[in-house]
Amino acid sequence: MARHPVDLDVISEEALLNTRLCDLPLRIEGTWLEPCVQVLYDNLEKKGIGFKPPCYLADEWLTPDKEPVVGVAFFLAHPALMKLENKMMLEVEGGTQEWCLKLLRHETGHALNYAYQLYKRRKWRETFGRFTKAYEESYRFRPYSKNYVRHLEYYYAQYHPDEDFAETFAVWLTPDMDWARQYQGWKALNKLRFVDQLMAEVGRKPPLVPRGKRYWEAARIKKTLGNYYKAKRRLYAEDFLDFHDANLRRIFSAPLPDDAGRGQAGAAQVLKKYRKEILESVSRWTGEKRFVVHDILKDVMARCRDLRLVTHEDEPATVLRIAAYVTTLVMNYLYTGRMRGGK
Repeated sequence: MARHPVDLDVISEEALLNTRLCDLPLRIEGTWLEPCVQVLYDNLEKKGIGFKPPCYLADEWLTPDKEPVVGVAFFLAHPALMKLENKMMLEVEGGTQEWCLKLLRHETGHALNYAYQLYKRRKWRETFGRFTKAYEESYRFRPYSKNYVRHLEYYYAQYHPDEDFAETFAVWLTPDMDWARQYQGWKALNKLRFVDQLMAEVGRKPPLVPRGKRYWEAARIKKTLGNYYKAKRRLYAEDFLDFHDANLRRIFSAPLPDDAGRGQAGAAQVLKKYRKEILESVSRWTGEKRFVVHDILKDVMARCRDLRLVTHEDEPATVLRIAAYVTTLVMNYLYTGRMRGGK
């Protein structure tokens, strides 16, 4: 069945959500992504690295396992898609040049690791750990650990040995960074020195794996954008049971029938007023994605309205209590994969 060409400059949001990813007229060339990729290649050249990973548009930021290629999130290739991504996910991962280059350096670390099969080396395993270690759904990070570099948010180097290498490489590749001084006294400095030695050895040698398969390429995905976002949000969704109610009753109180409106502020109204501040603060300090925190807040506000909860405290105290509660939920999720603590 013939399909009309998609014009992303004029298409409505409804029509866009009904469009398949493979039907989007997207490419890196000619967009703001092209100079970002060129900056990456220039950084590699200045470091004496001959390997330049091919970049393609994928369903998200990724480097397929053991494939020396870099997948760039497709929604970055057009303003209309970035706008939709921001509406659906409350942020656009890699949506600024600085952020995009950070992610490109990180993914290039993976691609270079696979291109030269560095993960097979004994010294690599001794430095970063077992490459074959299983990826977990969540990970327990240590915010003040000096064993790992800090490049991307969420202390991502602590997630897995492969991520540790990619993050260390990204720091090493960052232009004008005096990593020897910045990480002086850190155990992570030994990792940076090891990467420095490895890259001097790799130099302009041809890669052991010269080509890679472009898995999850946007041009091959037949899912509509609407279904794409349903699946993406469901990936982070949590089945909130009535455990909110007991916790919220400990924070707030129900209005008395004969005292409604006197000296009481609706809990939901207070939360709505400070929603943005709570969202930004919890997301920043926990490292959780904004839309996850947003969904928790939305659910909490809904329960406050349904239970007709009020507060007799001043607004700063109320905001502090609910921010602490939401932070606890998020940290439980990060450490255990569940909003509840424990099993």
